[in-house]
Amino acid sequence: MDTSADIREFLTSRRARRTPAEAGLPDFGGRRRVPGLRREEVALLAGMSVEYYVRLERGNAKGVSESVLDGISRALDLDDAERSHLYDLVRAANDGAHPRRRRGPSRAEKVPQSVQQLLDAMRDVPAFVQNGRLDLLATNALGRAVFSELYVQPQRPANFGRFVFLEPRALDFYRDWDEAAAQTVALLRSEAGRSPHDRVLSDLVGELSVKNETFRALWASHDVRQHSTGIKSITHPVVGDLDLNYEAMALASSPGLQLIAYSAPPTSTTADALTMLASWSVTHREPATTTAEPREGP
Repeated sequence: MDTSADIREFLTSRRARRTPAEAGLPDFGGRRRVPGLRREEVALLAGMSVEYYVRLERGNAKGVSESVLDGISRALDLDDAERSHLYDLVRAANDGAHPRRRRGPSRAEKVPQSVQQLLDAMRDVPAFVQNGRLDLLATNALGRAVFSELYVQPQRPANFGRFVFLEPRALDFYRDWDEAAAQTVALLRSEAGRSPHDRVLSDLVGELSVKNETFRALWASHDVRQHSTGIKSITHPVVGDLDLNYEAMALASSPGLQLIAYSAPPTSTTADALTMLASWSVTHREPATTTAEPREGP
């Protein structure tokens, strides 16, 4: 991925969405040739010279300080996810002319056996571990039952990006497919900022861009998000509608991986449906999905 181009397009897109009135700047009337803020207005709000800001927006991030990035973040009113993304892009741009690249398929990420044991102990809670590319690396039985539709596709590990954009069943699975699609792309775009030289991620983005027009349009928007908490509303083919609260937790033992657990209020229809789905999964049990490391011998 071209980090300089990503910096340019990200800053341009954030600048275009912010109006002078929102930034507290006076409106002197007249026709504006660009949507949103002009470069000189961003520079003014960020407390830097126009030349310096223009250099950065063109993708030249060499030696940019945190105070400069903080100023730009305030000027463009970036949220936490966008601010982190800008820092990631600048950090990648300063890695040097010859960053460490993955020169082929990466080694499969391993989930510690202790984490798989934790997943298995969460019998009444759908849970799984995923990486930044949205691969499902390990699940418990109920987690696999809830997201059984993802395993229709033959690729392993199962991947949310491929499911959302390449599997027709996703349109029925997500009650708000548009929101699911926007979130999926925003999470992949965030990961691209953190890992711009990940060949597997680049291949995934290339595949989805070629095969799905909506993905291409969303990718070009440069929107990013953090994955921490929220509600996922789906329609399961066996038990119907589920409204699941989720919490995403970073795994201290495995940087870059998240454990995501889902729940529902005890007396809700979703809780009842999960109980039914747990019974169904016993009679339709498949081998657990995992890339857990084998336990070492004594």
